[in-house]
Amino acid sequence: MARSTFYRRSKPKQRNVHQRRSSKHRRLPDDERTAVRAVLNGERFVDKAPAQIFAALLDDGVYLCSISTMYRILHEHDEVRERRKQARHKKYAAPELIATAPNEVYSWDITKLKGPEKWTYYYLYVIIDIHSRYVVGWMVASRESGELAKDLIRETCQRQNVDTSQLIIHSDRGAPMTSKVVAHLLSDLGVTKSLNRPYVSNDNPFSESHFKTLKYQPSFPARFGCIQDARLFLHGFFDWYNNHHYHSGLELMTPSVVHHGQATSCNELRQKVLLEACDKNPERFVRGRARQLKLPTAVWINKPKTVAEAPLATAASPAEVAQKSCK
Repeated sequence: MARSTFYRRSKPKQRNVHQRRSSKHRRLPDDERTAVRAVLNGERFVDKAPAQIFAALLDDGVYLCSISTMYRILHEHDEVRERRKQARHKKYAAPELIATAPNEVYSWDITKLKGPEKWTYYYLYVIIDIHSRYVVGWMVASRESGELAKDLIRETCQRQNVDTSQLIIHSDRGAPMTSKVVAHLLSDLGVTKSLNRPYVSNDNPFSESHFKTLKYQPSFPARFGCIQDARLFLHGFFDWYNNHHYHSGLELMTPSVVHHGQATSCNELRQKVLLEACDKNPERFVRGRARQLKLPTAVWINKPKTVAEAPLATAASPAEVAQKSCK
């Protein structure tokens, strides 16, 4: 221990605690405080800070009170924050969607592709099944349009031959997604419409993740020479993504295998190979026999915190889960 520390601890200093003297004799009377508050909230000063009001009144030859007193009066009435009447934004509920099989929940979005010159873009529309990650529909166009999105959604539903009454289509709140033509189409098809919350980036994770996979592809060009060039490249990309891309969220199976119901047989074959390898060289499997590969039984967008850790396959149907949050 240092010498100074020893003496400081043996003779601690006595702190002088000064009681704040009462200032009741200097406090403004209630009628004057009411008058000051009326000035602060008046039409002239309602959008100004107390320091600005104090200076403006002095220029007019008026002294009401100090700046700190103005703040104290506002604090008493909880008016230190914004005192003007402003619009309150609606609070949106987080969408809670579940897919336990293909063709139950689709997610779609639009991303820009750079054209041959600066400020020229092409627009890629992609509809993806969140359970299998299978791209069920896509289109490249020269503009964003609700009419084009309407045609793509209708053709996709017809091609997949889905039961539209059990289908949910989720998207962000872009202009084509919230357009009347798309809303009318989904209503006519009996499809449940789901939108994410404004300014929330993680309410549409599957489409955003897919776009990252696309644009981080080594062969993805910096620019496309024309719209036909973009369509030719994307035709090859989506064929690779659906049929040859081993997806990390699907136990390294391809989206096509999961989407077309071949996951169980593929999983059994892989498990057989692993068990044979384990029996042949057990010393290489330090944790025992190879574990059984399991695909996720359900896929969520914003899984509710109240959902029990029971098997997800017994959860509510997509329509039931989405009733309260898809509007």
